[in-house]
Amino acid sequence: MREIKPVADWTTDWDHLDPRWRDNPYPIWDEIRGGKCPIAHTGRYNGAYLPTRYKDVRAIANDTNSFSSRRVVLRETYPETGTGAPPITSDPPEHKPFKQLLLPAFTPDAIDRLVPGTRASCNELIDRFIAKGRCDAAQDYARLIPIRVIAKMIGIPESDSDLFVHWIHLALEVGITDPAAMEKVEKEMGAYFLGHIAERRAAPKDDLISYLIGAKLEHRALAEIDIIGVLRLLLVAGIDTTWSAIGASLWHLAKTPADRDRLIAQPALMPTAVEEFLRAFSPVTMAREVVKDTVVNGCPIKAGNMLLLSFPAANRDPEVFPDADKVVIDRDQNRHSAFGLGIHRCVGSNLARMEITVALEEWLKRIPKFRLVGDVAWSEGTVRGPRKLPIAFG
Repeated sequence: MREIKPVADWTTDWDHLDPRWRDNPYPIWDEIRGGKCPIAHTGRYNGAYLPTRYKDVRAIANDTNSFSSRRVVLRETYPETGTGAPPITSDPPEHKPFKQLLLPAFTPDAIDRLVPGTRASCNELIDRFIAKGRCDAAQDYARLIPIRVIAKMIGIPESDSDLFVHWIHLALEVGITDPAAMEKVEKEMGAYFLGHIAERRAAPKDDLISYLIGAKLEHRALAEIDIIGVLRLLLVAGIDTTWSAIGASLWHLAKTPADRDRLIAQPALMPTAVEEFLRAFSPVTMAREVVKDTVVNGCPIKAGNMLLLSFPAANRDPEVFPDADKVVIDRDQNRHSAFGLGIHRCVGSNLARMEITVALEEWLKRIPKFRLVGDVAWSEGTVRGPRKLPIAFG
């Protein structure tokens, strides 16, 4: 892994792996957004753009002719071959059939059926540490909730959770600068899912692996490489993003007792609070490959470069969100982009909202008073959220 050269000028030399971005990216985005050109560029990563205004991010997300989704993580090098992760790495016209394939598993009714089990899981996790009076809320709670939910949905053992987290770390953090790590993830996840696919072909179950084996994509069965790609997406996106969102929400409530106490006194505010946490601490940044010369808001964008589509930066744009730098848990107008914009808007948004809501509700019922008691460590790269969140209570 390379040593990160410190950024000297965020408008001409930005790097999302700079420790200042990892620890507190908001002033960086404000600096770029308020400059002469709110779309920054860097020579790193073989050339990459960074839009910071909501309208620019939206325009790019909707322009599938100029911007391809085949590479959704900004890396120094890309493998020559790979399984991809459809539909997120698919462009039109291939994208729509893959997305429609997944929709039945993520309808509101389907997600409602997961609520009782998710509540039970949250309380089982709290039972493990509540008597101690402290925990690492990122590792002991936020991380494990989506692992349990998505493992059951897919049909893989929850006991493999450490392996899942290891793959996510390699794919979304280490693999940005270490191609060998990315290759390792591709091979290991492929072999893992091939084994489970073979088991389901012999003995189908009520899970997403069996569903994908029996599903039709435009009147044909899915190839194994397609099934593996979809499963990789569901596993990685289903864990890391929600883990980060739950952790960031608890981080805010731990350091903002007024919001915490208000949510306990007014539980009906939870839906708007969850939307505000998603806006203010949006975990996901996606990449796009520039495949056609174009102009965005007066800024020439050249083919052959990459582009970091920063939904978190868009959600801090003061032209769209009044008091954009403040967390307002009763914000009534909140058309945030935390789940993406355009055709790639997250198919799992209903699931993520449910998990975040249930996780916060059950925590506040059992642990109404809590505080930070040490340094918080944040992840870097594509998904940002607390990876170390020491909290004391009682």
